[in-house]
Amino acid sequence: MDIFWFLPVYGDGPYLGSQIDSRPATLAYLKEIAQAADRRGYHGVLVPCGKACEEPYIVSAALIEATERLRFLVATRPSSMTPTFAARLAAGLDRLSGGRFYLNVVAGGDAAELAGDGVFLDHDARYAQAVEFFTVWKRVLSGETVDFTGDHVTVKGATVPLPPVQRPHPPLFFGGSSPAGHAAVAAHFDTYLTWAEPPEAVAAKITDVRARAAAHGRRLTYGLRVNVIVRETEAEAWAAADRLISKIDRSAVEAAHSAFRQFESEGQRRMTELASRRDLVVSPNLWAGVGLVRGGAGTALVGTPRQVADRLLEYRDLGIDSFILSGYPHLEEAHRVADLLFPLLPVAAPPPAAQPAPDVSFVSPFGTLQPARSAS
Repeated sequence: MDIFWFLPVYGDGPYLGSQIDSRPATLAYLKEIAQAADRRGYHGVLVPCGKACEEPYIVSAALIEATERLRFLVATRPSSMTPTFAARLAAGLDRLSGGRFYLNVVAGGDAAELAGDGVFLDHDARYAQAVEFFTVWKRVLSGETVDFTGDHVTVKGATVPLPPVQRPHPPLFFGGSSPAGHAAVAAHFDTYLTWAEPPEAVAAKITDVRARAAAHGRRLTYGLRVNVIVRETEAEAWAAADRLISKIDRSAVEAAHSAFRQFESEGQRRMTELASRRDLVVSPNLWAGVGLVRGGAGTALVGTPRQVADRLLEYRDLGIDSFILSGYPHLEEAHRVADLLFPLLPVAAPPPAAQPAPDVSFVSPFGTLQPARSAS
C-alpha cells in the first residue's frame, strides 16, 4: 500500500467551517507537514488546486529541497494551460526532484470557478479536452515532435527537449464518477482515483473502469482519497469527529450544499448526497460529516487503529493500492496516523530519488538548440 498525505494549501485548523485556531498556508507550515510526511514514511503528498489554493506547482517546487523521498502528487486543471507548457512544468519538476513528481488530473466541476479562468466547456467537453490535452502531453514527454489538431487542442511542432526522469512520463492519476470520466481514465490515464464511498459503491466504480480499460487492452491501478480520524479508543475517535464539526451551524451547511449542487460533478453530487443524510455514518466506520461544509473528499474513516486499518484493507481487497489520507490539523494528524495505523498496514516505503541522466543530444547552454525530430 502506498500511503499519501495531504498538503492543505488553502489553510488548516482543528475545526471545519471555522476560523478558530486556523493556520494559514504559509510556506513554513507547509514545509513542516511535508517534512513530517517525508520522515514518517509516507509515499507522497497530494497538493490540491483551485482559486483559493496556493498554486500547487509553485508549492511543490518550493518543497523539493526540503524533502528527500516524498512524492508530490500535483493537481492540475488541463483547461487552465497549454499541454506543451504543462509538459515542460512536469519535466522540470520531475528532473529537479529526482523523479518525485506525479500528476493528478482535475477536469473540473465548478463551472463558475472555471468561467473565472475563461473556461466555458460543459461537463463532457471538459473530459474530451483533458483527453486531447494529455494525448499531446504524453507524446511530447516521450520525445516526439507533435502536430495535433483536435476539437479543443491544437499544436504545431510541439516539443519538450529536456525529458523527465520517469519514462515515458510521470504517472497520471485521474478522478471522475460519471460515464465520461470512467471512459477517459480507462483509455488514457494510469491510476483511477475515487473519493471514499461505501465499499460496494467503490467496487462498482472499479468494476466499470476495469472493464472499460480491458476493452482497450489496458490495466490500471487504483487509488482512494479519504479523511481519517483515528484514536486509541472508539469513543475518543467519535468525540474527535464531533469536535471537528462543533463550530458549524445549520446555515453554513445549507449554504455549502447549495453551492455544491451547482457543481457539474457526479462525484461531488454523490458526496453531498451522503452528507445530506440524517445518519452520517454511511457504512461501518465511514462518516460523511466532513462533507457538511467541505467540497471534494467529504468522508472520513473513524475509529480505533484496528477498525480504520481493517476498513482500509477492505478497500485494498477491492484492488486499491494508493491511499491518499488527510486529517485536521494536518501536521499533528500526519504523526498520529503514522504512529497508530502504519504498524497495522503493509506500507510500502517510497524509493529514493533518482538522478536524471545527462541528455548529450541537447548541447546548447542557452536552451535554443535541440535535435531535429520528425513531426508525427
